[in-house]
Amino acid sequence: MKMSEKQYAKFVKEKSPKSPLAKDMLLAFLIGGTICTIGEVINNLLTTVMPDEQSASAMTAVSMVFLGALLTALRLYDNIAKLGGAGTLVPITGFANAVVSPAMEFKSEGIVTGLCTKMFTIAGPVIVFGLLASSLYGIYLLILG
Repeated sequence: MKMSEKQYAKFVKEKSPKSPLAKDMLLAFLIGGTICTIGEVINNLLTTVMPDEQSASAMTAVSMVFLGALLTALRLYDNIAKLGGAGTLVPITGFANAVVSPAMEFKSEGIVTGLCTKMFTIAGPVIVFGLLASSLYGIYLLILG
């Protein structure tokens, strides 16, 4: 059966399932907001017991990475992501998920060739770019003041 590009595009549009855009956006907002609220609650609790705000902020970041990795290891983060979609891409927990998921998937290949190698499949480029960008920014500040 031969179709023109327009006919094919019309056929695909008719057969594709309709996306519940409003529902998806609401769930992403609620799930992402919940993750951020949990981070704020942890930060507020730590601010009351830590000597300075900077230490509390650092511990909050560590806690959120731990929670993201733990939920991924318990296979709960994927269920949350199915419900909340882009809302689970909140940077710090999403990053933890991006590191732990490939490691879990390839752990059967061994410690070095599986776990350690695949752990940075997704996160590796982010780390490299972050280091490169921060180094260039540091050189820029050193030269220009």
